Amino acid sequence: MELTTKTAEIAKILIERGETVAVGESSAGGLVSASLLAVPGASKYFMGGGVIYTHRARKRLAQIDFDDHPDVRSSSEPYASLLAESMRGRLSATWGLAETGAAGPTGNRYGDASGHTCVAVVGPITDVRTLETASSDREENMWAFTDEVLDIFLECLNRAP
Repeated sequence: MELTTKTAEIAKILIERGETVAVGESSAGGLVSASLLAVPGASKYFMGGGVIYTHRARKRLAQIDFDDHPDVRSSSEPYASLLAESMRGRLSATWGLAETGAAGPTGNRYGDASGHTCVAVVGPITDVRTLETASSDREENMWAFTDEVLDIFLECLNRAP
């Protein structure tokens, strides 16, 4: 798969509108950010991102402390929204994107199966969804999670005023 398969159109829209994006991802391992950065001119719209893969990264990079959000857990829609909003705010971006799940080959400690992820877009249009691939193939899941984030982001961009 080419990194720019979906992001060329996203980049065009962001550049034309003068909008920016920040990313927080976990199970996609940086593929969302890499896909957005692979398009020439990415410095006009990509504010930054992080692979928030551990509790330490969540606290230090995203500055999300679950003590402040007692009903939220990783790999959930509420957490995906919180992460997207945190990254958006920390980097003063128009849009925040987040992905959090279990790439495989096994599930996570919360009982989610391999192939489970929650993705969120926060900005002028907000959306959050859960994807279940029913696959234990780690690399395939990472690409599927990335595709889901980019698909939802493009939908939101096309619906935004």
